[in-house]
Amino acid sequence: MKLNFLLSTAPLALSAAAAAASLNTRDDAALAARAATLCGSGYELDQAIPLPKGTEPSQRLATLYSYIGDHGCLILDNNVGKAQYMDLKLCEWDGTNCKRDTGHYSQYAGPVYLDNFACAKVTARMGSSSGSLYVDYKSDTVFPCE
Repeated sequence: MKLNFLLSTAPLALSAAAAAASLNTRDDAALAARAATLCGSGYELDQAIPLPKGTEPSQRLATLYSYIGDHGCLILDNNVGKAQYMDLKLCEWDGTNCKRDTGHYSQYAGPVYLDNFACAKVTARMGSSSGSLYVDYKSDTVFPCE
């Protein structure tokens, strides 16, 4: 399944700059198409977070995308341009029922889905290896708590 996503989203890293330029535009056509391609139809962009946190969008090494539809959907986009160790984890608010995608990817980790995504705990990590990380992001505010 991941291979099909890779084949259908080869320009993903290239389009990340365009998506990041409109981080506050939730109805941008490119972002809607991105959600439809990776998360499936019916998903809308909730957030696009440049990582490491606090980084200017043009300086980011990765972008964490959250989408809301039938489930919560997360994608960690690799903006480095070469394969990196990536670890994307999504858990229910109490730390249970975790979904994860880990490996060395040149494009992205995910998508990972969670049914009960309100206040979900998110971990997004990326680096040259699991022991050499330059992105180590954890949050329980990526998805709304409603």
